Amino acid sequence: MAEVTEIRAAGGVAWRPTPAGVEVCLVHRPRYGDWSLPKGKLEPAEHPLVAAVREVAEETDVRAVPQVRLPSAHYRSEGQPKVVDYWSMRAVAKGGFQPGTEVDEVCWLGVDEAIRLVSYPHDAEVLAAFAALPPVTGTVALFRHAHAGKRGTWSGPDTARQLDAEGWAQARAVAALVALVRPTRLVSASPRRCVQTLDPAAAQLDLPIEICGDLDEPGPGQQHDERTLALAARLLELAGADERVAVCSQGKVIPGALERLTGRVGEDFTTSKGGGWLLAFAADGLLSTERL
Repeated sequence: MAEVTEIRAAGGVAWRPTPAGVEVCLVHRPRYGDWSLPKGKLEPAEHPLVAAVREVAEETDVRAVPQVRLPSAHYRSEGQPKVVDYWSMRAVAKGGFQPGTEVDEVCWLGVDEAIRLVSYPHDAEVLAAFAALPPVTGTVALFRHAHAGKRGTWSGPDTARQLDAEGWAQARAVAALVALVRPTRLVSASPRRCVQTLDPAAAQLDLPIEICGDLDEPGPGQQHDERTLALAARLLELAGADERVAVCSQGKVIPGALERLTGRVGEDFTTSKGGGWLLAFAADGLLSTERL
């Protein structure tokens, strides 16, 4: 029997604040005669979060910043299993929507009204999960530095160790994810490999890279717990006042900082080189962690 291929797609609950409360965006598809959340299939090798932001922009002409991972929808489409990953996204810009054959109408509604209008129960469930979220007060894209060879083969001071070819490829991939957050600041630990990991994003976004020692691994005479506490405190500070920030730190301190911020002791927050997290903060602290 032939293996059934799972269809992968991604989309978002794009939202905007209004004097009357939060509104969310729905699309009408003339082919199906339905109202649904904007979404679409992943392109080959495309990251689901990249696809989600892209599809929302293509279907609604809304540029939105992803914040919190929402429940995925699982159903069958034309006889095949389909999984759609969703994120809540704050609308930050929009162009002039032009009706087309795929989407011919876009509307903004209060969440309760949108839940009543959508054509499918799985969309209503995603909207209900969005409605249950507290307001997001800040977003941080947190990355571990990209690959920089082996410490033992580097003859100079470790803080000067540079990215290798694999690391630069990872840094370019990091830049694509950083761009989704539309950060207002780029902040790096002091080692050169951390700064270099954000270099492609800095060039793409025309932003300076700020150096912050609170993001560093323990140095001689420093305690590990002190460094993880310093990173956790700095992430809280950077996420304040509705900020959007991209941060590059180091592998020895990221797990401990996330454990402190989440209170989830023993959870695996190990982060691969060039890997990272999308962190959303609310008034009372870290709201969600999603691996990138």
